[in-house]
Amino acid sequence: MVQIQEAERMGQADNTAQFDPKGLMRDVFRMEGSGLEETRSIFVDWALSLPEGAEQTMALKALFEQYGRHAPDHPMTAVLKAGMEDAGRPRRRGGRLGRRN
Repeated sequence: MVQIQEAERMGQADNTAQFDPKGLMRDVFRMEGSGLEETRSIFVDWALSLPEGAEQTMALKALFEQYGRHAPDHPMTAVLKAGMEDAGRPRRRGGRLGRRN
């Protein structure tokens, strides 16, 4: 948490405001004692609150650079990493759209 506060004091936190409109990521990284399940729940709320048209992969990378890099042991850092990995994987389309040639 101290590293996050130092980064904010140096004015580095402002560049992620567009990706964190409710300040959820900023707040979760300030919280002490948050667990993996709690951070996953906050992540889902964050993802649902992204502005329309926002690129989720770009947002995840920016938030990781801003917060996760300074708090490698925080549970949200693991959630952000998992989100970035999942976002890069191609997904199979099911149903009729998956069978179209």
